[in-house]
Amino acid sequence: MNLRVVPRTLLVLAALPGATPLASAQGGPSRKPEGGLTRVDGAEATYRGGLVSPPLAKPEFVLTDTSGARFDLRKQTQGSITLLFFGYTNCPDMCPMQMSMISRALKSVRPELAKQFRVVFVTTDPDRDTPAALRTWLDHFDKGFIGLSGTQREIDAAQVAANLAPAKKIPVGSNGGYAVGHAAFIFAYTRDNLAHVVYPIGLKVEDWTHDLPYLAEETWTKP
Repeated sequence: MNLRVVPRTLLVLAALPGATPLASAQGGPSRKPEGGLTRVDGAEATYRGGLVSPPLAKPEFVLTDTSGARFDLRKQTQGSITLLFFGYTNCPDMCPMQMSMISRALKSVRPELAKQFRVVFVTTDPDRDTPAALRTWLDHFDKGFIGLSGTQREIDAAQVAANLAPAKKIPVGSNGGYAVGHAAFIFAYTRDNLAHVVYPIGLKVEDWTHDLPYLAEETWTKP
């Protein structure tokens, strides 16, 4: 299953099989979980992201972090709520927007809640995003954000493992410049290593701060 890649625009959640775009992303009320999933404690939860049924498994891939160490996504994020985003540092709009929103939201919630999350940014532009450039860019948002890179083949394989079509270079101008068309949303993997919710661009900080406690406290089960 590959998702449609939309360069520099919102990825329509309908392109993701099972995804339910929530009305709240368009200014209306949020919805309850669908697709046969309920909370163990019976409480109702609403989300500002898009619900996915069946949920998507956290991908298994190993890339290189900004310190030069190999990073096994599944093993090294085990037990945390993982927010995974593929993008690039020269992105003019949605990448810095997504990182800024997450950073501001995590800084606005209780520290004991924020520390349960790991934010992982995988570059789709390894030719320009050196480890130093990637680290400097991420540090503008949060020094704790994890930056990953690798060979183009490794990064393409990581995107496929995450159910995405590999990002594509888009020529810009006549001097060899380019942009990168890539998926425009964030996967939220809870402690069960499944993404029940994905987040498109366009959400506000208050949408993230609303959902972060749910993502941390939710226990998903099939009735």
